[in-house]
Amino acid sequence: MKKGLLLIDRGSREREASEELEVICKEIKSKGDYVFTDFCFLEVEPPYIEDGIKKCLKQEIESLTIVPYFLYPGKKVKNAVTDVMKFQKDTKVKFVVTKPMSMHKTLIELVRNRISASLQENNVTIPEKDVDVLIIGHGSKDPNAQMSLNYVVDGLKTDYRNVNRCWLEIEQPDIFEGIKTCEKNNPKVLVIVFYFLHEGAHVKTDINNDLLPALKESSIKNVCITRHLGADQKMIDLIIERAREVEDAD
Repeated sequence: MKKGLLLIDRGSREREASEELEVICKEIKSKGDYVFTDFCFLEVEPPYIEDGIKKCLKQEIESLTIVPYFLYPGKKVKNAVTDVMKFQKDTKVKFVVTKPMSMHKTLIELVRNRISASLQENNVTIPEKDVDVLIIGHGSKDPNAQMSLNYVVDGLKTDYRNVNRCWLEIEQPDIFEGIKTCEKNNPKVLVIVFYFLHEGAHVKTDINNDLLPALKESSIKNVCITRHLGADQKMIDLIIERAREVEDAD
């Protein structure tokens, strides 16, 4: 069967987001069994879902695997799935929809790798079990978002001295409260993880607008900041695994 794959991302005006998605789609096509791979956006910037679906349906495919490329389940994912399935009735191409990129051990491994890389880049030589970690997520009104990030936090707790999480917006604790909590633990080294898929405006600007003043007010001296999750091979493998879950079940 000739298969296509379409990633649905939230959307970003930053050039880096599209560039990362292009890399991911190219790698998925190379590693997976797809004749066509592409991406589209739920909001913010074209190509939107309608554009993405129309482009896919012009290809010679018999089935289309649709991947909600989100770190948290919730309203955005539901909206993406609802929007895309509107087009199923008008085509003979079979649509299958995967789970989002949440609640999976690969995310724990990916964050662990980001932490190790940041420590190495900053020439930190203390044992990782003596390192404190703060993970910054986006924030969502959906309770499943907290559950998803807590899954990652809990999966890392045996590896580091302390692991906490906070949110850029919407939820509490916010970044200022997150830094205060870490400060109380008197960390030798604090690694701050940007738990975001892309190097968009949140990573480039919004986080630092709160993080830099919070760190300046704190007594924490040694801080390392990781890269965002990005176009990592582990993430690409996770997308393919999520796709195969629904393809094999179909």
